[in-house]
Amino acid sequence: MKKQNTLLWLVAGCLLAAFSAVAIYKVWPLLHPEVLISASLDSECDLRAGPCRSQLPDGSSISFSIEPRTLPLVKPIQIVVEIEGLEAEQVEVDFSGVDMNMGFNRPALENQGEGRFSGKGMLPVCVRDAMEWEAKVLVKTEEGLVAAPYRFITVKPGASLPGN
Repeated sequence: MKKQNTLLWLVAGCLLAAFSAVAIYKVWPLLHPEVLISASLDSECDLRAGPCRSQLPDGSSISFSIEPRTLPLVKPIQIVVEIEGLEAEQVEVDFSGVDMNMGFNRPALENQGEGRFSGKGMLPVCVRDAMEWEAKVLVKTEEGLVAAPYRFITVKPGASLPGN
């Protein structure tokens, strides 16, 4: 009887390990997509002032904006991406905390035509008064994935923006 229990636990452990390995294998490309071309981060970009534009090494460009420009937390935001010089099949924006894992937050945008994509998203609240974010625009093309990163800071209601 003891050998049977040990054997059952061993089989259950092997099945759990196999299931976990398959799950990781399937989810990995979603969480860590392979990027073909990436734009440089423009540290001078201020999404509160207006859209930011990134130039890619091949001469194409990606413009990114968020409305309202106050960058509110836990309220719907309008996301707009405009692309020049690329044929986009799909556009997503991956929001991630720079210094803190804030979970998976990657809204897909709808094609509005003529290189314009838009959609709604939401930024979660953070325990900190100010949170630095990176929004990585992911453009799926026939050749592969193109990325353009943009950074911004959100603040809790009543808190002031760092440096102000």
